[in-house]
Amino acid sequence: MLRRAMGLLARPVAAARARSFSTDLPAAQTADSTFVEAWNKVMPNMDPPKTPLSFMQPRPATPSSIPSKLTVNFVLPYASELTTKEVDMVIVPATTGQMGVLPGHVATITELKPGVLSVHKGNETTKYFISSGFVFIHANSFADIIAVEAVPLDQIDANLVQKGLAEFTQKLSSATTDLEKAEAQIGIDVHSALNSALTG
Repeated sequence: MLRRAMGLLARPVAAARARSFSTDLPAAQTADSTFVEAWNKVMPNMDPPKTPLSFMQPRPATPSSIPSKLTVNFVLPYASELTTKEVDMVIVPATTGQMGVLPGHVATITELKPGVLSVHKGNETTKYFISSGFVFIHANSFADIIAVEAVPLDQIDANLVQKGLAEFTQKLSSATTDLEKAEAQIGIDVHSALNSALTG
């Protein structure tokens, strides 16, 4: 009976291993033909609306060898800081700690916390302070960094950071509701990270 149970348990595992990863799928873009066919049946005299797939560029194929550069896209809700910039490495402030990303990094999605994002290209290092966001690392040595707010580190005023930290510390000690406490704690976390970025 135990052998039979082990055999039943082993089957789904083997099937899961046989399934391909998204990075193994072809990079060619496929049209959303099912939607277009359904649209043409209902509204034959009107062009179908554009779907998100219409705006997406095909994903570059995963190279057979590790490229020498990492291609980075770094975007904010209101601006694009870096667009397909080839760099040697980026270091991101992940919630699990500082994470270095080199060409050939394993595909990963990671949440970002307030901290310093470093972009390294040759002897040049550009540093940004980011408030939060996500980094999507693809198997084809592309990395997409999406941040809520980002400021070049050299544009931050240390005196304003100290002042903000003192204000939020005062707000936390005088907070009476859970909402006030949470807002004050977020302010302390961000200003503490800013202070560490400037002094460290």
